[in-house]
Amino acid sequence: MRILVSNDDGIASKGLQALVEAVSPLAEVWVVAPETEQSAASHALSLHRPLRVREQRPRWFAVDGTPADCVYMAVHHLMKDELPRLVVSGINHGPNLADDVIYSGTVAAAMEAVLLGLPAVAFSLVSRRQFDFEHAARFAGALAQAALKNPLPPRTLLNVNVPSHGPPEGYQVTRLGRHHYKGEVAELTDPRGRSYYWLGGSGYEHESAPGTDVTAVHDHRRISITPLQLDLTEHQLLDTLRGWNLEGFSQVS
Repeated sequence: MRILVSNDDGIASKGLQALVEAVSPLAEVWVVAPETEQSAASHALSLHRPLRVREQRPRWFAVDGTPADCVYMAVHHLMKDELPRLVVSGINHGPNLADDVIYSGTVAAAMEAVLLGLPAVAFSLVSRRQFDFEHAARFAGALAQAALKNPLPPRTLLNVNVPSHGPPEGYQVTRLGRHHYKGEVAELTDPRGRSYYWLGGSGYEHESAPGTDVTAVHDHRRISITPLQLDLTEHQLLDTLRGWNLEGFSQVS
């Protein structure tokens, strides 16, 4: 039985090493991860340039592409003779809560696995500076073991966030919450007088609402497990849209 491990922080990251060690007792572990950091790469695929894959040691491969590239390469090439029973991504150096899942390369690696028909879990440590992966890794091992025994619904992945700085206060199954960062664009000038820009924002606020991932992690120091599905359809809006009258066009039901 095989488990595939990937991430977005790069193949040399401490979080990936901690995740590998956590799931190694469960199955034969394969690592296919980006050669360099790909944070916030989202679900990008490298379709307009060639990819290079470097085998660092047996069953460890570095890909000069995105997290989604790595999983795609693993499933369609490196592991095609025997596919993994589970794909785990992380442990991310930082949170992937609420709207973060749209931008996250960590979540995208798990999402690519789900698109390819494999169960997947994304793990993140909610910290900005000091990264102690002990508790996150221990939980990752327990959840991976449970995921191998309990099939997930098709086109569904689990997104896990673990609070930092000491043992968590248990875990909670949650829904996505809401938060926002202070939007900033820093304009700088290079030695030739040309402007360049850094996107970002340091300020952070979250909406405290019962049952959400941000509330569980930030307000209660609990591990959050959020099931994410790939069907982005807003089903409640379907009938409303069917009632719209678009002049000059006929609607087909």
